Parts: sequence; structure tokens; C-alpha cells
Amino acid sequence: MGIEIERKFLLKSDAWRAQVTESKRMAQGYLNDAASITQGHQNVSVRLRLEGDIAKLNMKSREAGPQRQEFEYDLPVADAEALLALCVGNLVQKTRHYIPQGALCWEIDEFEGVNAGLIVAELELPSLDTTFETPDWLGREVTDEARYYNLMLAERPYSEWEDRPNASNES
Repeated sequence: MGIEIERKFLLKSDAWRAQVTESKRMAQGYLNDAASITQGHQNVSVRLRLEGDIAKLNMKSREAGPQRQEFEYDLPVADAEALLALCVGNLVQKTRHYIPQGALCWEIDEFEGVNAGLIVAELELPSLDTTFETPDWLGREVTDEARYYNLMLAERPYSEWEDRPNASNES
């Protein structure tokens, strides 16, 4: 078991693109729905992720905010493909762009499909009190806003939001 400490932000410009060192496409889906988590019927989200020839099964505890318990396991790709067909809601499709920053690394998720237009920056931290530089392109923090969680995007995609952030991707 690990503890994931992650902060999530919107972006206020495309200046981050010049700093990308690597990009990977991925698709992920959830075996349980958001309501079962938010209403307290289940304590973890169960996610499948397929990234090329790598497949993972991931479980995260339901706490909101930057810190949650996380469990992750490798899966055979064929099993992940079969399980993705059983997922609840939409598959979350995205390209993840990586921007190293010292010992840390920004992960910029550029969503596709029903979530196209949404771009979110995430930063995993070794502890809650870890400080980090805030790049000029970084916008408003949305760590505590559940609608930006991938589990929620699978069920209520960005294309259905009435109050989407503006074209610069920050509200």
C-alpha cells in the first residue's frame, strides 16, 4: 500500500508545451461508479488503465483532497482490455505530457473524446509539506474539486459541464 499525495491545477496558458520531455496516450475506466463512492457504499475507486503495452489495476481510497491510499498492480494487457469493456460510464482517454521539475515531475493530462478541451496539471509530492515552484503557466488549484477527478469525468464528462473553464482553461 502506498499513500498518494497529489495536487491538481488548471492551466492559464499553453507555455507548458515547450517544456514537455515525453508524452503517452492512455485510456482508463472504472469498475465502480462515483455514486457508490460519494454515498459511502464503497471505500475505494477501482480503475483500469491501458497505456500501450502496459496495463494496471489501481484502487484509491475515497478521501477528497491531496492525500489518499493507493494500491496498484500490473495486469496482462488482454485482461485489461476485457475488463475495460465492463467499466461504468465513459472511458477516460487522454495524452499525458511530462515536465520534470527538479526531483518532481508535472503530469499534464490533455483529455480527448467526451472530455476534450480539458487540460489539467498534476504533481505528485513525497509529503504534504513539500514545497514546489509554481510555473507561470499554472492556474487555479482544483485538488479539492471532485468534478476534476477522473472517476467523475468518466460519468459526467467535461463536454456536459455548463460552467466549463474558459478557452485559456482557467476559470
